[in-house]
Formats: sequence, structure tokens, C-alpha cells
Amino acid sequence: MTYFLPSAEATDALGHALAASLPPEPMVVHLVGDLGAGKSTLARALLRGLGVEGPIRSPTYTLVERYATSRGEALHLDLYRIGDAGELEFLGLEPAEARLWLVEWPERAAAGGLPPADLQIQLAIERDGRSVLLTPYSSAADGWLTAAKAAFTCEDLHG
Repeated sequence: MTYFLPSAEATDALGHALAASLPPEPMVVHLVGDLGAGKSTLARALLRGLGVEGPIRSPTYTLVERYATSRGEALHLDLYRIGDAGELEFLGLEPAEARLWLVEWPERAAAGGLPPADLQIQLAIERDGRSVLLTPYSSAADGWLTAAKAAFTCEDLHG
């Protein structure tokens, strides 16, 4: 699925559609894109859609932030500042511990350092908005995107 997101409101609408259609099985989402492409904005919108209230902090300096959501625990990781992929081991994260993993800069982790992605969301600055490419890597994520597409009703989108 490819979309053009012309505004922050469109990015929020996508995050809320993904939250509304999140499948029951645990999901790992890799958020890919340059600095300023909208990875954190989309992660915040998805977490808000899952009922997170209060501040949603960027995990840029802490590497990981944990959130209790209406569907279970969500982990939001930002690996931009990771110096060595082995640093992930010190976080002590177990794949089964969270319902949702939102991972920014997943390419900085060594192979096997993260659970495999069910869904990759690639964001890029384009004209006065963002382009987004959603690629499923599991059958559950494929169904998730089908359901999200039905829930994604922002009128000013181009897909």
C-alpha cells in the first residue's frame, strides 16, 4: 500500500486506522526513513489510537519507551543513537513480552538483534507532505493492512 500524506492530520489518520485494525497476534513494525520523515509522528498517532494518554516521549535518548495500551504493552524503540548492535542485548527485551513493537532505525540492529518485522512502514518527505509505503512480511500483517485500508478514511489522501 502506498499513500501520499499531505498533512500531519493525514499521518494521524493513518496511525489511528492502524491502531483500530491491529490484529490480535503480536506485531513488529519497522519504521524506516530519513530524519524528519515522520516515523515518530506516525508512532505517536498509532499509540494514541491504542489509548495511550499523557506524554508520548521520543525514545531517541532512552532507546526504548514502554506504553500500556488498550491492547497490551507496546514498545517504541529508536535505534538511531545505538553505537553497536550488541547494545540491544543490554536492554533485555524479549520478543514475547510486548503486544506491539514500533522500531525506528531497525537497520542499525544486527541480524537477529530484533524480532523480524511483520510490517515495514517506509516514510519519505515528498513535495509538501510525506509518502508512505506499507509492506507486509507476514499473513497477519497482510490482513492488518487490508483492514486498515478500510478504516483509513482521510478524504484528502492520494493512494
